[in-house]
Amino acid sequence: MKLKQLVAAGMMLSSASLANAAAPESEFVVEDIRVEGLQRVALGAALTYLPVQVGDKLNTFRVTQLIRSLYSSTHFENVEILRDGNTLVVKVAERPTISNIIFEGNDDIKDEQLQESLDGNGIRVGEPLDKTVLTSIENGLKDFFYSIGKYNADVTAIITPLPRNRVDLKLLFEEGDAAEIQQINVVGNEVFSDAELMEGMELQFDTPWWDFLSETRYQQQTLQGDMESLRNYYLDRGYLRFSIDSTQVSMTPEKSGIYIALNVSEGEQYTISDVELVGDLLGHEEYIERVLPLTPGELYNQAEVTYTEEFISKYLGRFGYAYPTVTTVPDINDEDKTVKLTLSVDPGKRIYVRRINFQGNSVTADKVLRQNVSQMEGTWLSNSMLESSKASMSRLTYMEEVEYETVRVPGQDDKVDVNFNVKEQPSGSFNAGIGYGDRTKLSLQAGIQQDNFLGTGKRVGLNLSTVSYQKSAQITYNDPYFTIDGISLGGTIGYSEFDGSDFNVIQYNSKQWSVGANIGYPINEYNRINFGLTYANVELYNRGYYEQTEQFYDQFLNGDDPDAPIEYQSYLGSVSWSRSTLNRGVFPTAGSSQRASFSITTPNSDVNYFKTVFDGKWYFPLSRDQRWSFLARMRIGYGNGYGEINGNEQILPFTENFTAGGADTLRGFENNTVGPRGVIRVPSGAITGPGGVQYPSDPSNDTIGISRRSLGGNAMALGGLELIVPTPFVEEDMDNSVRTSVFVDVGNVWDTEFDYDQYSGLAQSDTRYGALMDYSDWTQYRSSAGISVQWLSPMGPMVFSFSRAIQERDGDDAKFFTFNIGQTF
Repeated sequence: MKLKQLVAAGMMLSSASLANAAAPESEFVVEDIRVEGLQRVALGAALTYLPVQVGDKLNTFRVTQLIRSLYSSTHFENVEILRDGNTLVVKVAERPTISNIIFEGNDDIKDEQLQESLDGNGIRVGEPLDKTVLTSIENGLKDFFYSIGKYNADVTAIITPLPRNRVDLKLLFEEGDAAEIQQINVVGNEVFSDAELMEGMELQFDTPWWDFLSETRYQQQTLQGDMESLRNYYLDRGYLRFSIDSTQVSMTPEKSGIYIALNVSEGEQYTISDVELVGDLLGHEEYIERVLPLTPGELYNQAEVTYTEEFISKYLGRFGYAYPTVTTVPDINDEDKTVKLTLSVDPGKRIYVRRINFQGNSVTADKVLRQNVSQMEGTWLSNSMLESSKASMSRLTYMEEVEYETVRVPGQDDKVDVNFNVKEQPSGSFNAGIGYGDRTKLSLQAGIQQDNFLGTGKRVGLNLSTVSYQKSAQITYNDPYFTIDGISLGGTIGYSEFDGSDFNVIQYNSKQWSVGANIGYPINEYNRINFGLTYANVELYNRGYYEQTEQFYDQFLNGDDPDAPIEYQSYLGSVSWSRSTLNRGVFPTAGSSQRASFSITTPNSDVNYFKTVFDGKWYFPLSRDQRWSFLARMRIGYGNGYGEINGNEQILPFTENFTAGGADTLRGFENNTVGPRGVIRVPSGAITGPGGVQYPSDPSNDTIGISRRSLGGNAMALGGLELIVPTPFVEEDMDNSVRTSVFVDVGNVWDTEFDYDQYSGLAQSDTRYGALMDYSDWTQYRSSAGISVQWLSPMGPMVFSFSRAIQERDGDDAKFFTFNIGQTF
């Protein structure tokens, strides 16, 4: 905006020239008009700018009017008026047409900003060029560079003639280096030191090399902001008479350094003697007085005064008074250093919403967006409801940005239209996973998911997987607004064939098909509860023999054929609670989300077990633009069996165990490798007694081995901390598509039912995959640290992670680099 104002100001200083104009020597009546020199401008158009017609008497005054009118058309560079008998002859030279505009050497100003400023002043491709304004434009751009500390900058406009009265316009920039701040001095401060005052200022000097976030280049606007921060620093501490008396900015002779001096008068501290509310508070005086932070006897605080004004305005805005006026009038007593604050409140008229409009949604239907708007048409305008509506739409995964504005209805001072301006992002994704491991080799998976199917807001997905460890197909459907009240309805149908040996878990194969349905109820705008029921049919075969799985297999084994496949059915009921205050559905930077779920099989199932999981994420913005943010996350889970079936005590099926390792759990470790490993017990052999009778050997002589693959466990605790930083070499407007973070991951998976003492005394025959550990010990945690880059690509989310294991255990498979497509954020 500042650049555009500078250019516009330069143009206002320019004036048109009337050179080369010749007036007829005497008055005469015009019998004919002839225009010469026209090329691009049509004769009819040129005649419309002539304030003279055939039959008019022409004199010196009328000639002056005629010339001014022709120049004001902006089509002509030169105008000459002649007389041929009683014929008026108008000779013109048209302004050249701009064929191309080139910017060269500009780094601090984008081409788009420059073109916007030129457009506003009529300089664009295809338009005639007014050469008289170029000098003003050059000077305006120089002033802009001076304002950001580039005092050696130069701007030159170069015009290159082309055939057919066309020109190329090139703006050549020599920006140079910005002047560095050599010193900032605050003169007149006695209460606070220079170091204390400098902490709140953006401009800095003599900073250490590692403080790359500090701003040491002089910028006029930044200095103005720092002066305001300095003023607020004193006002917030009671120095009501504080003032900045003068400001001096001087340069070194070579214009490479800046010295800044701020002369201040601190004054004395003032306390609040009284706080009075006057005006129409709509009957809410008692509540407002009770929550006001301003208290007599305390030091004056400008921040609290501003907060009080904003609070009252927002509070009245909840009741439809969208444009209240809240003014604080201080009555200063310099004798006893006190101030009486009078807050004058004028609520204005109650404002009603006539219409709610949506703009920018080329895919999503208005109906879908309207379902997320709590503000209703025909009711009074509520600022809190508008903010709630914006937050609700922003959490949709297919919305990148959401803003709104209120527009007064012409001729009606109590009605407004609300315009929501949205920017959509791809709602469909091609989900894929690409990985390479020493054991898994190359693995691929693919799927299609549409979060906004045909613009209806419904989620439809088809996922097909052909990775080395699994072949599966799943169809998912969810309608978030099955009813107008926000009740959701969804379902899934799936089939899979699984090979655990290729999944970095113990050896077993399975076939499963399932069908399920779920229904959700909104509690409020942040909280939701869901219920689900899923039927599953599972077949296990090609089993591996591990101590931890025998109890589960034994209840299904066929004594005549111990290696035969086993099959069981289950009906899994679930209930979950979710809460989200995130500011965006994808790449959030503020707010939090939590989800807790509990699932349990019905007593008529072939297996009886339960599982509970809690997943939470908390985002804390570190900067005003929220490009720097801090993320804390946690995931905990526990599961086990309950009761008995046919005399068999129930345990959690090992197929339902938790696993960890990989992009979404513990980066720096191979997928699903963290946690308990399968224990293989090998009997020492039978003992042959007298008469050839064989007797069982002493179990204490058995040996054990450890599987190279993880078994998983019935308990899990994972967590992490991430510092979200601006992505290097990526423009700020790409923050919603690319994210970079520095992370620390920590966690463990363990088995609460594992009895370490049962195996600790046995010899281990094979230690290639690590030594036996107490897999029931939750303190055997792992940790890693690294850098992650996430990109919302046209094919779906991509995640690149570079990490290093900090704490690993014997037998762990640490990985430095991981790459995933279709990762959930």
